[in-house]
Amino acid sequence: MPYVMRNADGHIIAILSEEVEGAEMVSSNDPGLQRFLSSDSPEQRAQRELMESDMGLIRVIEDLIDVLIERGAIMFTDFPEPVQKKLLGRRGLRKEFSYMDDLFNPEEGDFLPPPDEDGEGFL
Repeated sequence: MPYVMRNADGHIIAILSEEVEGAEMVSSNDPGLQRFLSSDSPEQRAQRELMESDMGLIRVIEDLIDVLIERGAIMFTDFPEPVQKKLLGRRGLRKEFSYMDDLFNPEEGDFLPPPDEDGEGFL
């Protein structure tokens, strides 16, 4: 069972693997512990936002590489072999996704259907 430290308000502020002075043992299904584990700290939010930004930037870079290759500014073979493999793998994944999109939405440009009248999505 984990040990926790609490602040003056009684909220869990740290989880410990061993007992230290001021720590108390709690059950792993303790509601306070579950809240602490599922809470979104500013650091976690910032890290998630950075990761989402990175994912968007990756797509921009892939598109930029495609444009530069199409215009002859660079050659695909100019990239090291590991980079070529990653680019080909991503291109293959996008092609599969595009195939699935066409299969389920032959007339739609988006993979998911548009929102309902009330603004809610399909899910």
